[in-house]
Amino acid sequence: MRRTSFARWPCSVARTMDLLGDWWTPLVMREAFYGVRRFEDFQQQLGIARNTLSNRLRRLVDEGLLEKRPYQVEPTWYEYVLTEKGADFWSVLLAISSWGDRWLADESGPPVLVRHTACGHDTQVKVVCEHCEQPVPIEESRLRMGPGYPEHLRERPDVVERFARQESK
Repeated sequence: MRRTSFARWPCSVARTMDLLGDWWTPLVMREAFYGVRRFEDFQQQLGIARNTLSNRLRRLVDEGLLEKRPYQVEPTWYEYVLTEKGADFWSVLLAISSWGDRWLADESGPPVLVRHTACGHDTQVKVVCEHCEQPVPIEESRLRMGPGYPEHLRERPDVVERFARQESK
């Protein structure tokens, strides 16, 4: 069965979900942030089928989130190391974790805490405006067409309506 690709959609959420593809990919990235580097360790930590893991690691390497580096020769064995693009995915996982801590954790609290070593405190990620550094709640947010929105879609009636609804909020 062929799946729909969202890679060329004019939406960063759709493009990101296209890259992730399934639940295994963010979990592989989570393990990379825990310091897992080797295939066998990913496989052991996740309990994932070897062929599925192989496909996910290949995709993450192809997309530039991980780099495949040899750590042994004869036979050649590889480790998977976060790239700059991969390390930047940290904020995505923190946002997912923060939402899960709020809405899915049981009464005992979050299963994992994030320690901000610069200040020495446990923390939760918060989305703030890069200009005023205030939270960005949905009530104070509007989506607008950006410069990367495809020219050929800008005048389509459904697209015009979508953004007009945002302006009328």
